[in-house]
Amino acid sequence: MFEKKNFTIMNSNTKSKLKSLVGDTNYFDSYEDRLVYSYDGTPTLHQMPEAVLFPQDEEQISQILKLANEEKFAVVPRGAGTGLSGGSVPVENSVVIVLTKWNKILEVDEKNLTVLVQPGVITGILQKEVEKIGLFYPPDPGSLNVCTIGGNVANNAGGLRGLKYGVTKNYVLGVEMVLPNGDLLKTGGKNMKDVAGYNLRDFIVGSEGTLGIITKVLLKIIPKPAKVITLLAYFDKLTDSAQAVSDIIAAHITPSMMEFLDNTTINCIEDYVKIGLPRNSEAILLIEVDGKGSAVDEDSEIIKTILQKNKASLIRTATTESESLQLKTARRTAFSALARKKPTTILEDATVPRSELPIMIEKITQSAKQFDVMIGNFGHAGDGNLHPTALTDERDKKEIEKAHRAFDFIFNEAIKLGGTITGEHGTGLSKKHFLEKLAGIPGVEMMKKIKSVIDENNILNPGKIFTISPRCEGSLPIRREQIKDL
Repeated sequence: MFEKKNFTIMNSNTKSKLKSLVGDTNYFDSYEDRLVYSYDGTPTLHQMPEAVLFPQDEEQISQILKLANEEKFAVVPRGAGTGLSGGSVPVENSVVIVLTKWNKILEVDEKNLTVLVQPGVITGILQKEVEKIGLFYPPDPGSLNVCTIGGNVANNAGGLRGLKYGVTKNYVLGVEMVLPNGDLLKTGGKNMKDVAGYNLRDFIVGSEGTLGIITKVLLKIIPKPAKVITLLAYFDKLTDSAQAVSDIIAAHITPSMMEFLDNTTINCIEDYVKIGLPRNSEAILLIEVDGKGSAVDEDSEIIKTILQKNKASLIRTATTESESLQLKTARRTAFSALARKKPTTILEDATVPRSELPIMIEKITQSAKQFDVMIGNFGHAGDGNLHPTALTDERDKKEIEKAHRAFDFIFNEAIKLGGTITGEHGTGLSKKHFLEKLAGIPGVEMMKKIKSVIDENNILNPGKIFTISPRCEGSLPIRREQIKDL
C-alpha cells in the first residue's frame, strides 16, 4: 500500500491551460513522449506523467507552479535523468518539467573565479570550457558527460575527485530558483564570505527538487593543477587494497583521486574496453596526485612505498596524458561495463568513515555470498564512498528480492559503522525507508516541517526523500517493484 495523495487525474481543461502557458511546441502528452520521461537511471522504477513540459523562462515555470497549487497536480523537475535514486521519476497525476534546453554558460568571471550557468549545462562541457582558460571545476560525477549542473546541485553530486576537492556543495556560491508558490528566490553571490541570515544556499543543495526548481547556478572555479601523476596498483587480496587506502590517508597525503575496483568489476571493464587489466587481481586502486612541482613527485613516491608495503603485485604509472585519461575513462565505464552482464543493474551508494573502509568492503562481499547475489563493487575509496552493484534480472521476482535483502544488509551495516545510506546519489524514492534509521525521528520530522512550510500543497516532487502524511497504514517501506505503479 502507498500514501494516498490528494491529487486527481488531470483533466483536459488543465492540460489545455498548461499547453497555453508553454506553447504547443513545448508541450507533449502522447504515450511515446510520456514514456520517455517515465523513468530515470534507477532500475525498476517508472510512472507515466500526464504531460511533459519544456518551459522557456522563469515566468513560465512560475505560472506552471501556481496552476499546480490551484488545481492540485504534482510537478517533477528533471535534467538529464541520470539519477540513481528515483529522484526524477514522476508520481501519480504529475507533469515533468524538463530543463535540458537551459544549457547556456552565462558568464565566466576570471577576476572573481566564478562561472554562472543555467541548470541544463552538462558537467563535462563546463569542465572543458573553463579548462581552455587554465581554470578548473573539480566535481566530476561518473556520468559527467551526460549529467547536468542542475541535477548535480539537486543531489549534491560527488565524483572521482571528491577526496581532495570535495563535492558539488563546496563549489556552489549562489542559486536562483522558482519556489513552489511561484516566487523567484535569489540567494548567494560572488562574495567569498557571507553569513547574513540562514544559509539558504546550502539548504537548497541536495534538496532533490523538493523545494524549488533551479534556474541559475553560480559556481566557484579554481586554477587548474599544474602537474598530475596517475598510478594503477594491482592486488591479489581485496583486504590489502583496503588497508593501502587507510595507510595513504594516515600518511597525511590527499590524492585528488583514489578509486577502487573489485574483481567482478575489473573483468567486466576488461570485457568492455580491453585495456589489459589483470583478470586475476582481486582489486585495483586507481590513484591520482596533482598540484605543483616536486610536491607531486614526492607524494607519488610515498604512495608507491605504501602500496608496495601492502603487497601490491604491480604498480603502473601513466607515462602520457592520453594513458592517464584512458585509465580514468576505464574507471568511469564501470557502471556501463557491469550493466552488460545481466538484464538489470542496481547500483547503490553506501558510505562509511574512511577508517572503516576495509570492514565495509568485507561486509559487501559477505552480503553477496549470504544472499546469493552477484555484486560488483567499486567506488571512491579515498572518501569511503562505495558503489556495490547488484547484477540481476527484474523479471525474476526471487532474484530481485534477494538483491533487496542484500542491500538492506549493506545499508544496515554501513549505519552501524557510523556511515550513511547515500554519499552522492540522494535518497529519492529508493532509499527513503532507511532515512528514519539514519537521521532519527526528530531529524525526519524537521525535514517534513521545512517541506510543508515551503511547499504548502506538496506539489513539488512529492513522495521523494520522505513521505508527507497522510500515510498508508503501517508505513510500509517502499520497494522498487512496488513503486512501479504509484
